[in-house]
Amino acid sequence: MDQYVTTPLTKEKTVRLRAGDMVYLTGTIYTARDAAHKRMAEALQQGKGLPFDIRDNVVYYMGPTPARPGGVIGSAGPTTAGRMDKYTPELLDLGMSGMIGKGRRSPEVMKAIVRNKAVYFAAIGGAGALLSEHITAAKVIAYDDLGTEAIRELTVKDFPCIVVADTYGNDLYH
Repeated sequence: MDQYVTTPLTKEKTVRLRAGDMVYLTGTIYTARDAAHKRMAEALQQGKGLPFDIRDNVVYYMGPTPARPGGVIGSAGPTTAGRMDKYTPELLDLGMSGMIGKGRRSPEVMKAIVRNKAVYFAAIGGAGALLSEHITAAKVIAYDDLGTEAIRELTVKDFPCIVVADTYGNDLYH
């Protein structure tokens, strides 16, 4: 089923999504990859806050290529989500409601998705140039020194993704 969803991604919205649904996200999402996740985990261990309010937000596992002159962002394809699995349950417990990436998730992440009524979306790997056309604004908000792995706030319009893991424990990869 096609679903058009506007962020923030509240629990009232996640429980209506099912594995296999094609979703078109509009609104604000955030990027974070391996190095940014490590820094966020360190900040939490030190009792510090995260660089953005993670509650009801979606994190896209992506590090873009540089934008062409006049462009908003370069190629913006997903990276393998499993590399973030050791950090994900804690972020879900803090209120993160969605993630976009590619590939399978660990059993611990799957349990945390169900426990927190969250969803995991897949974006099509290799289609970064096409996906970038759905990004209307991008700005670095934290960890600028990480380059492409800095945390970015993105504004998206009808960003296409597929629910691969839903709040009910359904997982298209299995």
